[in-house]
Amino acid sequence: MKRFLLLFLTMLMMFLTACSGGTEAADGRLRVVATTDQITDALTVIAGEAAAVEGLFGPGIDPHLYVPTEGDVTTLAAADVIFYNGLHLEAQMTRVLDQMESRGTTVVSLGDSLPADRLLRWDDDTPYDPHFWNDPALWIETMGIIRDTLAAADPANAAIYEANTAAYIAEIEAVNAFVRQQIDSIAPERRVMITAHDAFGYFARAYGLEERGLQGISTESEAGTQDVQLLADFIVERQIPAIFVESSVPPDTIEAVQAAVQDRGFAVTIGGELFSDALAEEGHEADNYLGMLQHNARTLAAALGETP
Repeated sequence: MKRFLLLFLTMLMMFLTACSGGTEAADGRLRVVATTDQITDALTVIAGEAAAVEGLFGPGIDPHLYVPTEGDVTTLAAADVIFYNGLHLEAQMTRVLDQMESRGTTVVSLGDSLPADRLLRWDDDTPYDPHFWNDPALWIETMGIIRDTLAAADPANAAIYEANTAAYIAEIEAVNAFVRQQIDSIAPERRVMITAHDAFGYFARAYGLEERGLQGISTESEAGTQDVQLLADFIVERQIPAIFVESSVPPDTIEAVQAAVQDRGFAVTIGGELFSDALAEEGHEADNYLGMLQHNARTLAAALGETP
């Protein structure tokens, strides 16, 4: 099935390459496409009205498992610039993105543009943890990459990209201070966040938390009974008051951990929903990157803070 999908996408790419004309948006603006909605959100802020921005992934989408559709390939083929997370996050899209780059489209992997010594190591199959957006300092670095790429592709609007990026970075820095304040309100021995998968390593490093995920850094991995039991033992030993579900991962695995803890005579609550690999639906506080950080910080502080 996977081989058939790759063959189909390759043939579709050949067709689109032969048929595509100019790539400018209908109104003449630069056409920019992003994979994750965190990147789409940043592009929307930085580009403003100067470029036409379109995102492929939406709220609740798991980027580790996402397979590009025929519509996605058409959208990518029409782009002037494509931004993606990289570091093996969009594992099922690698072939299509490589083909876009080979036909002359500017394709930028934000994660692979970062210095390796700032990234968290993982294993031989996935050398680096791809969830770097959870560290605002690293996210700020990638904003400069976005700004410079857009300015090179669209010099007439370089001043707009420069001004919008500077304003956005100031907002990120302000939210970073808020998050730190929230996490600092948690007693040091209670600063342990347990989630469905290892998506918060950068967040934990940035704010002085200990992080445990039931699954690995990719939701392609599956948690077994032994994983659940070992994590339950850890929770009971450390007397951790709350664990957390993630918006893009089914809650049943975390619920299994909660049940295993209860079987050991200790009560652990599900402290709320965190947003890791995807943003929230429009209208929710976490429907943008800055709101996501604030929501996650408030949720952690409320669940792990001292009980009244």
